[in-house]
Amino acid sequence: MVKIKNSSVFICNECGNEFSAWQGKCEMCGAWDSLKEVNFSQNTSSQKKGQKFISKVENLSSAKKGSDTRYQTNLREIDLVLGGGIVAGSIILLGGEPGVGKSTLLLEIAEKIDNSIYVSAEESREQVALRSRRIKKGQKIKFLASQSLEQILHTIASEKPRLIIIDSIQTIESEDIVASAGSVAQVKYAGIQLQRIAKEKNVSIIIVGHITKQGQIAGPKILEHLVDAVIYLEGEKLGNLRLIRATKNRFGAVNEVGVLEMTADGLKAVDSPSELFLAERKNASGSVVACTMEGLRPILVEVQALTNKSEYGFAKRVAIGFDANRLDLICAIIQNKLKLNLQHTDIFLNIAGGMKVKEVGIDTAVAIAIISSHKNQIINPKTCFWGELGLTGEIRKVSFHEKRLKETKTLGFNYQSAKGLTDLVVAIMGLKNK
Repeated sequence: MVKIKNSSVFICNECGNEFSAWQGKCEMCGAWDSLKEVNFSQNTSSQKKGQKFISKVENLSSAKKGSDTRYQTNLREIDLVLGGGIVAGSIILLGGEPGVGKSTLLLEIAEKIDNSIYVSAEESREQVALRSRRIKKGQKIKFLASQSLEQILHTIASEKPRLIIIDSIQTIESEDIVASAGSVAQVKYAGIQLQRIAKEKNVSIIIVGHITKQGQIAGPKILEHLVDAVIYLEGEKLGNLRLIRATKNRFGAVNEVGVLEMTADGLKAVDSPSELFLAERKNASGSVVACTMEGLRPILVEVQALTNKSEYGFAKRVAIGFDANRLDLICAIIQNKLKLNLQHTDIFLNIAGGMKVKEVGIDTAVAIAIISSHKNQIINPKTCFWGELGLTGEIRKVSFHEKRLKETKTLGFNYQSAKGLTDLVVAIMGLKNK
């Protein structure tokens, strides 16, 4: 007779750590009211089945040369973000809003890699086949419709695929966990089991994760710690531009960005992202070109600013694709060093094309865009800016200056340099402090 063990623990929704008793604040991550009780019913025979491994200490130099195999997707932007392709035995977590194109992207990848299995816990074979025919893909892809973690693990062991795609981890469940699919316990357990079999069988796994309203992958944070790479597919549902970004990558650069275009035949790589982001730019006040670094890639983007007299007692500061706190800091520098009164001025800032810029290298471009809009003065359309603004008004050098300069010259732009914000404004706009 199979022996059943029943136990109860409290798991933090934020970090995934376990506690024997409830407490108001998680001791590990500091989150309040995040501990939830989870009941386990662990079948000891199924838990141990296939998990007795013989391991020994060996030298790293004795590892086989083929252990660093990468599978090329032949989608240039995807391979760029992943550091050259999908590493054998790695686990990748893919997040993105519903309808952004995650399933389309996964079908593209599965089509390019031989012996791939697409596992869907949300759609039937006919539904997935309908999408694959629309984008003219799916001829070589094997399919499994299942919500059972045990069946998925058995399929990996028996079929020995190079790549298995699981859509999605929030909808699969194990019979060993007494909790509903998508719960912290189920997601954590599934992640651990998939990590184990990926390393044991040297099979690559791509897991789809649902995201929250805040844009973070739903479930315990431990899931992101278990995987080798975390990538996000971003973009407007009604637009055709998609950005794929790596926020974690053990085998490549972090924050690398790939630019894709959604077409009738699926996702296609964009040859020149800079030209795409500047394609609809108009020569108007408040519009400035900046060169930003996304991973190791320089990209030219349009920084747009709109200033307007505030109708209320306090000025609004709105930033899209840029840090709002950084915008406040830049506005303070402009007021202090250039003596421009922005106290009763609403300022709206946007990085065109849906880009999200996190680096400080476009500080000067943001400042010039605000001043240009405030003074209603057009900036030379072929001038490009980059540099960090210091609190004393100086312009600090940023990384990868030569790469930025090369990209700028390739696209026919000129870099405008200066030691400080005041000197820069005088050079390009002729404005002086009063």
